[in-house]
Amino acid sequence: MRAGYKRTETEAIPREWAVKRLGDIASLCKERVDPQADGTSGFCVELEHVEPGTGQLMGNTSVDSQASTKAVFRTGDVLFGKLRAYLRKYWLADREGVCSTEFWVLAANRQMVIPEFLFYLVTTEEFINMASMAYGTHMPRSDWNLAKNYRLALPGLEEQRAIASALSDVDALISSLDKLIAKKRDIKQAAMQQLLTGKRRLPGFCGEWVSRRIGDISDSSSGGTPLSSVSAYYGGSIPWVSISDMTSSGKYLVMTERSLTDEGLAASAAKVFPAGTVLYAMYASIGECSIAAIELCSSQAILGIRPRESCDGHYLYYWLVSKKDEVRAMGQHGTQANLNADMVKDFRVPLPTIDEQRAIANVLSDMDAEIEALERRRDKTRLLKQGMMQELLTGRVRLV
Repeated sequence: MRAGYKRTETEAIPREWAVKRLGDIASLCKERVDPQADGTSGFCVELEHVEPGTGQLMGNTSVDSQASTKAVFRTGDVLFGKLRAYLRKYWLADREGVCSTEFWVLAANRQMVIPEFLFYLVTTEEFINMASMAYGTHMPRSDWNLAKNYRLALPGLEEQRAIASALSDVDALISSLDKLIAKKRDIKQAAMQQLLTGKRRLPGFCGEWVSRRIGDISDSSSGGTPLSSVSAYYGGSIPWVSISDMTSSGKYLVMTERSLTDEGLAASAAKVFPAGTVLYAMYASIGECSIAAIELCSSQAILGIRPRESCDGHYLYYWLVSKKDEVRAMGQHGTQANLNADMVKDFRVPLPTIDEQRAIANVLSDMDAEIEALERRRDKTRLLKQGMMQELLTGRVRLV
């Protein structure tokens, strides 16, 4: 064991640190108000207002006369979502207000723990795992009787402040990157609206655009799905795209969760599409779009569009992406919104010359690359924060 450390039930911690129960360092606030009865209004936090895993609010609302009973919180209280704790809904209150009773409102015993340090303690992976051992199956809720006995390593107040300050600085960097990414996405969206309609022309280009049906500028066909009950159809060497693959892939689809055997391909309507095919979702998540980076086949929910010489595939991809909201509104509505191949083939695409299409696609691709670089930096910073929490909250690394 390292010098200056002592052994606890789970790990070694600095000798001057204490081990305390959550119930010893924080109390569960149970003050309630009934807005419907007393007409209370003001700042209110619901579970859906908290961004998962970040501790940030996405929005707020006012309590109205129809609202249900709310829990009261004060500045410095820690709100922890007890409904499906694994969703990581938590917030350190920077003002007074009320919230859903699906939050625990934890008030720090400030003689033992500062609110900021308490907040980081209950956002660790270990605490979330404990809180996720919930009662109820349909709507699982964390058990306070279990949580209050959860044991936590606790440094002195000065070291708590130093640790909380360091983690807060990283949170501020992550938040600034999130805001910058959102700004860059807005700029890209505006550029798409301008460039893909000809309202703004790139230097060196002029001339009239033409409007063409997708069916006239491409070869398009949908895929098929072999019987899932026949194991011999699956697990082969032919990548098979589903809607879920597309929603998680981004612009380029480089791998799929499932694959077909030659037998499975022959036993279905699936067709092999070459790399460069524009994949377009017609069922469920209609309007989702990707470009195949590999040779693959697809389910019948996806239309494979292979542009001809007059149409650049990347330009078509960006045009389809720009129309996603409009297309979802026009989808046929049954148990789920659907399109069909004929509807997509009838979409009319505004086309400049092939050189201008490529130039427009290159500008938008450069914007995508900038956004992706920022996302990678943000994701690395999030991993850095996780590592810092593991080191700082256990005392393996000391700041004072």
